[in-house]
Amino acid sequence: MTGPIRFGLVGGGWRAEFFTRVAAALPDRFQLAGAYQRDAGKTAAFARKWNTVACDTLDAVADLEPDFAVVAVSAAAHLDHAREMQRLNLPMLCETPAALDLPAMLEMWELVETGLRLHVAEQYFYQPLHAARLALIAEGKLGKVSSARVSAAHGYHGVSLLRKFLGIGFEDATIRARQFTAPLFEGPSRAGPPAEERLVQSTQLLGEFDFGDRLGLFDFTDMQYWSYVRSHHVVIRGESGEIADRDVRYLRDFRTPVVQELRRVDRGQFGDLDGYYHQGILCGDDYAFRNPYPRARLMDDEIAIAVALEKMGAFARGAGPGPYPFAEAAQDQYLSLLMSEAAQTGEAVTSVRQPWAG
Repeated sequence: MTGPIRFGLVGGGWRAEFFTRVAAALPDRFQLAGAYQRDAGKTAAFARKWNTVACDTLDAVADLEPDFAVVAVSAAAHLDHAREMQRLNLPMLCETPAALDLPAMLEMWELVETGLRLHVAEQYFYQPLHAARLALIAEGKLGKVSSARVSAAHGYHGVSLLRKFLGIGFEDATIRARQFTAPLFEGPSRAGPPAEERLVQSTQLLGEFDFGDRLGLFDFTDMQYWSYVRSHHVVIRGESGEIADRDVRYLRDFRTPVVQELRRVDRGQFGDLDGYYHQGILCGDDYAFRNPYPRARLMDDEIAIAVALEKMGAFARGAGPGPYPFAEAAQDQYLSLLMSEAAQTGEAVTSVRQPWAG
């Protein structure tokens, strides 16, 4: 690829600004070509804030000739925007979930089959710690993985991580689930820290995905992302090793166990004058993950979004497979919907192969 990746942006909410912050932090790699919202006043204000072109239509976004458009609007509007992107022959990076329900996902798949260049901004497995875990699995440290328990992300995000850790493609699963509600002191929100002490009801969703030879366990509490007192946990087990949160255990040979730690390395601490940024994740003496954007002051989710943008740029320019095909994201959402159904009915449900499984 030559020159910065140029993308148009449809939407202007909280999630949309993850993409604009990445572009602002890495101007040599990314350029926000222009932005569009249905409200012209909001579009103008957003364009001033992020120093970009205000577009009054989707056609005006396409006229700027970006490499692709990021669509960060409500999931209910994704299908209509996908139709417009196909009409404009503009590659589309869609925020998650790709669609809210199975009928909409099937319609979007028809658009993909008829030429829509669509990927989904599923970023969790690109986050540094998850990427480090996946690198160790790929190296064979754990041998064949048989089970994974993920308490780190909601719905389709959590399902995506489970499938990645287990090496699951489109295999069918028998799914059991239940919900549990308990009191929890309210933590911060997108607006900031809590204004007062308040005890609220928090719902925990527990799901079991039986793929036959592999088992996925989903566990997430609805306030977990923001809570001061609810942490994230991941346990991945294979025939010759285990990753439990940041502890790594594996066999060098059948009688030589090795215990290591996934250790985060950030610069700019303890008198280091190199600037504050994430350098990577160490496992023993080796980096399991190296930040591809050193010296950019990005949090983990923004690093992941930057990876997705870069891969989408390569895809749009015909130089790579892209960050996450629609088929993968649709499978995540489909399994997540079945998990919710199982929790509501108390009955096990079994997935069936969908057209995108190909």
